[in-house]
Amino acid sequence: MPRLKFLLLPTIMDCTAQQLSYSQTGAFSRIVLDYLNDAEQLRSFYAHRPTWEGIQKAMAARKEFTTNRTVLTEHLKQQYQNVTVSEAIHKNIELLQRENTFTITTAHQPNLFTGPLYFLYKILHAIKLAADCRQQFPDCNFIPVYYMGSEDADVDELAHFWVNGEKREWKTEQSGAFGRFVVDKEIVKLIDALSGELGVQQFGDEIINKLRSYYKVGTNIQQATFALVHDLFAAYGLIVLIADAALLKQQMIGVFEDELLHHHSSKLVEQTANQLEQHYKVQAGGREINLFYLDEDIRERIEVKGEGYAVANTTITFTKDELLHELNMHPERFSPNVILRGLYQETILPN
Repeated sequence: MPRLKFLLLPTIMDCTAQQLSYSQTGAFSRIVLDYLNDAEQLRSFYAHRPTWEGIQKAMAARKEFTTNRTVLTEHLKQQYQNVTVSEAIHKNIELLQRENTFTITTAHQPNLFTGPLYFLYKILHAIKLAADCRQQFPDCNFIPVYYMGSEDADVDELAHFWVNGEKREWKTEQSGAFGRFVVDKEIVKLIDALSGELGVQQFGDEIINKLRSYYKVGTNIQQATFALVHDLFAAYGLIVLIADAALLKQQMIGVFEDELLHHHSSKLVEQTANQLEQHYKVQAGGREINLFYLDEDIRERIEVKGEGYAVANTTITFTKDELLHELNMHPERFSPNVILRGLYQETILPN
């Protein structure tokens, strides 16, 4: 069984290490533990084990599914043109054009000031795993990627953080995709409040200066998060990917059209959920259409309405032809939900 290592520090001079199994921590669900333990009832739901052999098989399978590397690198070059690009970043963007280059990706929403600590741990894990893969498979390149889920609209989840057990919250009336929210004076006040607490800590002033530098009034959350994460991890070659982009979503037009017309994802999700429910609690269910309409200050579900379509909680409606025209002219206005987001990620990145 895989094991976690925890350092126990009874005294500064006497440090001992003990191992706890994942199950002993009490922090993981049954489905996660069964996955780690290679439980038979889960094997049909995934293709590859989290082992070197599994990664090697995943690499071979990935070669059968092409990625438009030209579009990916073109988008990244545009995205990085206004920041200082380290040699490691420049090299990794160029390496993405090679067929023997793979990405190791972690995805997370742009929580305010990075939000929970695991935001940073997930990125560090991707960086470390990419480095380990480079050693294990020296004939290939592995690039760590942070995929920013900036289209998420759950303000209650994203607009707060905790310091010393106290919740700090950004009060805002903005709506739509959180990454498109604009930094205002209320965020500046939050930074001012933090400066008094962190200023006395080691690196505290440095952290506050970074926040002030990137979370400026008028900048959106997406760009502020991009700049902050780039500052923190550029030296490790981490690529930050902002996927809220027309150039990237053009590759999903066929999938999104199928979703609008035929609703195949909901049928597949229902089938899989029924199988999983025989052993586990299902956490996510699909909708008839697993797409949102995304424009300015809205991100709302697209629903079938009679012979046409409607955007929930708005007065926006489309005929079938109008909606397909909108998709082809403005693919950036179509946002995948949790069911389709992973498929989008796997399409635009050579994971």
